[in-house]
Parts: sequence; C-alpha cells; structure tokens
Amino acid sequence: MKSNTAKVLLFGTLMTVALGAGACSRARAEGKDGGSDQTPAAKVVTMPDASLFTVDHPEQFPLATAVERPSTSELVVTGTVTPDIAKNVPVVSLASGRIVGIHARLGDSVQKGQLLLTVRSDDVSSGYQNYRKALADEVLARVQLDRSKELFARGAIAQKDLEVAQDTEDKAKIDVDTMAEHLRLLGNNPDQPDFLVNIFAPVAGVITDQQVTNAAAIQAFGSPSPFTISDMSSIWIVCDVYEDDLATVHMGDTADITLNAYPNRVFKGRVSNIGAMLDPNIRTAKVRIEVGNPGTMRLGMFARATFHGQTMEMHSIVPASAVLHMHDRDFVFVPQGNQFRRVEVVGGDLLDNDKTQQEIKSGLEPGQRVVSNALVLDHVLTQ
Repeated sequence: MKSNTAKVLLFGTLMTVALGAGACSRARAEGKDGGSDQTPAAKVVTMPDASLFTVDHPEQFPLATAVERPSTSELVVTGTVTPDIAKNVPVVSLASGRIVGIHARLGDSVQKGQLLLTVRSDDVSSGYQNYRKALADEVLARVQLDRSKELFARGAIAQKDLEVAQDTEDKAKIDVDTMAEHLRLLGNNPDQPDFLVNIFAPVAGVITDQQVTNAAAIQAFGSPSPFTISDMSSIWIVCDVYEDDLATVHMGDTADITLNAYPNRVFKGRVSNIGAMLDPNIRTAKVRIEVGNPGTMRLGMFARATFHGQTMEMHSIVPASAVLHMHDRDFVFVPQGNQFRRVEVVGGDLLDNDKTQQEIKSGLEPGQRVVSNALVLDHVLTQ
C-alpha cells in the first residue's frame, strides 16, 4: 500500500513540473512575440542512404564497364495455347438416328478416315425403299419402251409416242442412279442392306469437342456437331496485352514463346492479329500469335511470349556475374569514390554468342562502371 501511494505522489509531482514548464514556455513566447501563437520550426534529420555502402579496400573489387549494344524492343506477356479456329473441322452426320457405337473420345488423336461413330438410321430404310421403287419403275419403263419400239416399227404408234416412252425410261434410270448414290453416301451398299451408318473423321487432328454419348439421338446436318476435330500442326498463342503496351506491338512482329511445361525450349511465332476491342475490366487487348506446333504443345497450356519489335533500342551489356539476383529483382553495384551504390536494373537475357555477358534493358547507361562480381561484394557487405 505504501509503495502504491509513493508512486501516485511521484506521478503527481512530475505532472506538476511538466505543466509548470509548459506554462513558463508559453509565458516566454508571449512576452517575446507580443502574445502571438507561433509554431516552432521543424528540424530536418538526415537519414543514412540504405543503398550506399562503404568498404575498407574498394580496390579489391574489380570493375567492368557497361558496353553499348543495339537491340530490338521487347515486351513480355502471358497467354494460353488455343486451336487455330480456321482449322477446326466439324464432324457432320449425313443421317438421323440413334448412336449405337462411339469409337473415339474427347482429346483423342485421330487420322483421316478413322471410324468415329456408328448410327442406326431410319434414313437408310427410307433410302432402300425409294431405291427399290426406282428399280421397279425402271423395269416397267424399259418394258414399255421395248413394246413402243415394236409398235413403232409396225406403224401402230406415232413417233412422239416412242419419244415419250424413251423419255420415261431415261428418267427411271436417273432415279435408280440417284437412289443408289444416296445409299452409298450413307455408307451402304445398294445391293446389301445394312441400316447402319458409319461416320468417319474428315481430317487428321485432335478431337477438341464432343457433344454425343451412347444411345443418344443425332440429327442429320444438325448443330452442334457430334465431334469437332482441330488440326494441331499450327496453333495460336492468345495473349493479354495492357492498353499502355499496345503501342509497342505491331502486326508481323516476331515473338519467342516459352511454355511452363518446357521452360528450356523456345518456339518462334509471329503476330497475326491485334484485337480491336479492350476488355473493359482489366484494360487489355487480345493479341494472337501463330506458332508451328512440333507436337509438344497442348491446348490450354500457359505460355510466356516475348515480343520483338521492329525498332532498334540501345541497351547495356555487362558481365553476367555483375548482376545480383535478389528477391526476384536485379541489382548492380556502381562505384562512387570509396563507396558502392546498389542500383536496381531490369536484366535481360544472356547473349547467344557469349553466355558470360548479360543484357541490361534499363537502369544502367552504357559507359557506367559496375563491380564485375556482385555476389562477392554482397557477401562482404552482409558479414
């Protein structure tokens, strides 16, 4: 209890002293300024530069000079692999009926002429019915033509009657040929009734859409088609390019494509279309790149596209060891007297003809000097 009382008395004493000091300060201010209320001037405290480092022996760290190198402008975006719509071929059924066999599935690779579906169709029954009627009519027309020829030879009928009989026979033959061809189009032999219609792949490719199941009904020339086959020999990479970057993309620009599934392989493509409309939500336009498919690209894969513009830009080249990769960012160390400044840059690719050199897209001007081995200096600084 005595301890708590002492603490209360001490706190009261301190508050009294503070209030008294504040009152004295206000009195002095009022006496000096004639009673005006003036805010005291702010004091600026200089903080140390976190990107500037001092070392005891800077000469121990060799320097390299950034070299100028012309390069085309680049833009890196993401996209997905999609089929070339112009090479999407619908599989059309020529007969209506019920599906009794499905011989391929969604995602299967098929060859031209491969059996896909079997349909039991009443159209075949009607076709045979019409074919047999046409045969019977042709037999009757031929008999009547033969009789007309005999009567005309004996002078019993006129020339026009013989011509009418000949015309009837000719039309009957046309009907027979037409009905027989109809059955052949349905995949049936006119002389061997089957009542089943087989549907074959019109082209080679991959089945990218399936709209039928076993025992389902199907309509002749109906929509949607039972299958859609896509020719995957060439595909599209559809990318989203932000509105601010559209000015750097042009028709005919080349692009390097890398896939998440094959990060070490680079595919070449060319811009074939730039969307005329922007997505109002994310302010991007669709840019289409046509790429030849060696057989490894699959629909829906994520891709990374690097556009190479048609204008030249000057970039800097430094030793690859001079670039420090840290937290998904790139840095170099630039000397300033006896100190080194860590500068953030945008690193590019290694040179094709010299993997020890790396391109710097921005953040470093040609002619500037950098520490040739940034990792060694960074290790010293962290100790």
